This record gives sequence, structure tokens and C-alpha cells, in this order.
Amino acid sequence: MIRKKYNKHIKDNLFVKANANIRFPEVRVLTEHGEMVGTMSSREAFVKAMDEGKDLVLITEKSQPPIVKIIELSKYKYQLKKKEADNRKKSKIQDLKELRFSPVIGEGDYQTRLKQLREFLTKGHKVKITLFFKGRQITHKKTGYEVFARIVEDCQDLAKLEIEPRLIGKKLQAQLAPLGKENKNKDSHEKN
Repeated sequence: MIRKKYNKHIKDNLFVKANANIRFPEVRVLTEHGEMVGTMSSREAFVKAMDEGKDLVLITEKSQPPIVKIIELSKYKYQLKKKEADNRKKSKIQDLKELRFSPVIGEGDYQTRLKQLREFLTKGHKVKITLFFKGRQITHKKTGYEVFARIVEDCQDLAKLEIEPRLIGKKLQAQLAPLGKENKNKDSHEKN
């Protein structure tokens, strides 16, 4: 296996338009702290930034006139990276877990799987429940639907039924999704 050499001196690939690369007839200028300086030509803004010993950085060119900020370029890039990292932290990845049941499941096995199911739901994952009919068990579909009804009833405080139970070949499948924070709060207020 060929490994790339790690070089801590490699520059970041974050490209930001700055200084002389900003060429607009008029720009709206902000200070480092976000206070409005005014509207002026990009050349005047560049000279103003150089007088302060800082850089002129393009924030957005989509507005009319484009918005620029007088700030050190390295500081602005650091702020952007920090913002990206916070956004990645806040975005929650939701996995789809699967649990398998049987129409003639024993009480101990049922409680074990129910415990796993509740654990997945509290972590915020969606859970796909699959119930297999083996051999001639398919003739007793009613027992499968009863197991599903029991599961949904035992987890109603944590989840809602997202996909109703449906028969696909010899499998009965349904999907549970965790309740949102607002739904959990409503439930807790109703109980009190």
C-alpha cells in the first residue's frame, strides 16, 4: 500500500477573493466586527484596508453592491473553517437499523430485541422491523401483525410508525422513526 507523505506545511485549499482580485465598480464595506463603513469603489476600499494594515476580503458578490470586509485574510479563513466544523458537528447522521423478529418469538427474546429497539430510537436512528415467516407460518399472518402491533404499542413514547406493516413475499416489514423533540415535549406535558 502506498501512503501519501503528511506535510503540515501544505496550504489549505480554501479560496477567498481578496485585495486586488476584487474588481467591482462599487462595494459595501464592513469592518472586522461587522459594522458598516459605507459604499465606495473597490479601489478606495482596498486603499482603506491597506492603510489599516489589513486585507480586503469578498464576503458575498451576490448582493447589490457586493459586500467586502476589512479583516486579516488568515483570520477570515480561520473563521470560515471554524464555521464549517461547527456545521458538521451539528448535522446529525441518521442511520437505518434493522431488527428481525419471528411470529412465534419467546418473551425473553422479545424483551431483548425491544431493549435494542428502544436504544436505537433514543440515539435518533430509524429502525426497520422485519418479521420472517418460515415454512407454513405464512398461513398465520395475523400473528405477525399482532407482534407488530405490540412492538408499536411498547415504543409509542419514543417512536411513530413511519411505514405501515406490509407483506413482501414471506417478510412482514415496517419502519419506526424517532419522535422529534417537539413531540416528546408534548407527550411529557400530556402525562403531567
